[in-house]
Amino acid sequence: MVHEVPAHLPRGEDGYVDWEQVDVKNMVIPAGEDMGILSDDEGIDVEETKTESGFGSVIVVDNLPSVPKEKYDKLSTVLKKIFGQIGTIREGGLHMPMDAAGTTKGFAFVEFQTPGEAAAAKEQTEGYKLDKAHIFKVSMFDDFAKYDAIPDAYKGSEPKPYTAKENTQSWMLDDRGRDQFAIRFGDETEIHWNDAQVKEPVEVYKRSFWTESYVQWSPRGNYMATVHRQGVALWGGPSFQRFQKVSHNGVQFIEFSPCERYLATGSTHDPTNARETASVVVNFFDVRSGAKLRQFQGPISDFASGAAGARGGLTWPVFKWAGPSPEGAFFARMGKNAISVYNATDMQMVDKKSLKLDGVMDFCWSPADPILSVFQPEQGGGNQPARVALISMPSKQEIRSKNLFSVSDVRMFWQQSGDYFAVKVDRHTKTKKSTYSGFELFRVKEPDCPMEVLELADKNEKIVAFAWEPKGHRFAVIHGDGARPDVSFYTMIDKDSAINKVKLIGTIKNKTANHLFWSPQGKVVVLAGLKTMNGQFEFFNVDEMETMATSEHFMATDVEWDPTGRYVTTAVTSVHQMENGFHVWTFNGKLLYKHGKERFYQFLWRPRAPSLLTAEQEAEVTKNIKKYSKRFEELDDAIRNQQDTHLAAERQGVTDEWNRWLEAKKAEMVAQPYAGKLHEIMTERYPGWTVDGSADNVVESQVQVEEIISVVEEPYMQ
Repeated sequence: MVHEVPAHLPRGEDGYVDWEQVDVKNMVIPAGEDMGILSDDEGIDVEETKTESGFGSVIVVDNLPSVPKEKYDKLSTVLKKIFGQIGTIREGGLHMPMDAAGTTKGFAFVEFQTPGEAAAAKEQTEGYKLDKAHIFKVSMFDDFAKYDAIPDAYKGSEPKPYTAKENTQSWMLDDRGRDQFAIRFGDETEIHWNDAQVKEPVEVYKRSFWTESYVQWSPRGNYMATVHRQGVALWGGPSFQRFQKVSHNGVQFIEFSPCERYLATGSTHDPTNARETASVVVNFFDVRSGAKLRQFQGPISDFASGAAGARGGLTWPVFKWAGPSPEGAFFARMGKNAISVYNATDMQMVDKKSLKLDGVMDFCWSPADPILSVFQPEQGGGNQPARVALISMPSKQEIRSKNLFSVSDVRMFWQQSGDYFAVKVDRHTKTKKSTYSGFELFRVKEPDCPMEVLELADKNEKIVAFAWEPKGHRFAVIHGDGARPDVSFYTMIDKDSAINKVKLIGTIKNKTANHLFWSPQGKVVVLAGLKTMNGQFEFFNVDEMETMATSEHFMATDVEWDPTGRYVTTAVTSVHQMENGFHVWTFNGKLLYKHGKERFYQFLWRPRAPSLLTAEQEAEVTKNIKKYSKRFEELDDAIRNQQDTHLAAERQGVTDEWNRWLEAKKAEMVAQPYAGKLHEIMTERYPGWTVDGSADNVVESQVQVEEIISVVEEPYMQ
């Protein structure tokens, strides 16, 4: 609980502290380096910062314009608008001291409801540019007394002893080559090994209330990010210790750069009054140091451009990261008639100017290279055609472009290796009453980036789903208008032709599928029927064009492959109130185990770092897979034998326990107390009974009893 402002401080008629009468130099500050303020280094989940000085919720804003009394209210309104977006300002909590002439002194005191809001305001408005001549310098009120107490004679601080941090990649050293996954359910978050031999998850780490929103792995699996009201925390190592934390009040979205060096955080904030619009704040941080590198802030209309803006919403990520490049890490955002590309190394716009693209509606990056794909719709009432272009960065050189006519909608798909790029184009018919679909296919890494058009045999069929093979040259399309559409497979390499061209491999008919999930290694695809199809799955081998298995996970909402392509998970999340949990399958559709969890929210496989092997080395391993797999097969056999031994020992233990109980009962039956009791009971019922079972007056007889179960009357027919 936050301490109240000390009662002895001078107050004005409104009951709030009169800052002009406060003697800062003679103020008693609590002892200790932190002045009695609890540090959140002990836990990101500290909800409120406790202070003993009473001024923890007050900030001082310097470098303000000095204005006369007539403009005081106007400047006060501007400041309330800026700081009111971050937290709640107390009534009468904004004060700008004035000199004898009635002119403000160029600084202000702002008091928030909580110290947490004050700290967030300092963090987010430090360096805020009010205009060219006035850039905010923001400090906590308590800092002035702390700095005033610093002695004039400098005394160097003692160096802190070096403390080695845990290895964030230790999990990849598992001698059995297992993968980890994270699950979130209720208030719990857990990390597990996926152990195919014991056929159950093996717990690694768990924690209650670890996040206030959701969790997310970094792209290479080094960090687990947890999202909180105050900001984001990054965890890693065998014990999942906290490696870093960044402050962003009200953060809602996060996005790592592919290299994991940078982290973008985003949030939306409601307007303070009906005349204003919602605002967006996006911060960029250095993951290693936690330093904030740059902030982008403005009304939501500045960030909801293109297709998202046309729908009146904000689509995250606002800034999209490019694929890895030796020339730097690039990210871009779309604005009105332009795309701005930034280099993360200096957080500055490439060439200090945006790419001018009239009417640009959408863009995306190649996952493997800094190549930008952009879409511009038709303009001028259809006189200027729509356009798709590929642009290389940072040179801004156009690799290839294609004009498109009668366009209704466009969706862009990059292949994971960046070798191919596809554009699904929905076009209007001549009557404008209906649409039909086709594909524009680009061979990005071939000379001159050749391009070709693909249309289905029945181009009026609805395209349900499209997906590239991550490692390879094939893609799959689900198409059809009925409840059981067809699935067609194509290849970009025609071995029977001198010139590469797209070729149909084959079509499988009448499948209960509306989603495609390729294995990360290619070759195998899961045809999934989610949502209205109630969780139907088919594991399909594209090399052999055959179904390996069919299965069902009723009401499944999610499908996710592990990074190696050996296992795949189907899950039912809390969007359904029943059957929450996940199933783990092998790549060929064999169910390993089921795990039910109430209020199940997330299942996330832990990503792996890119392989250090070259393509030639990977090919050599594949060629000699039997030699390399022998060691793992021996290890698997040892585990199975251990399990068999354990099971046999368990069965033997049950048998031994039964035999001990049986012997004990036999011994009890021959003991005198039991024999005496038996003799008493039997002689009472049969007076002539003896121990050997003979008796003169005991007669054995056999009686046959008949019991009528039911009687059914039926008419007699002659």
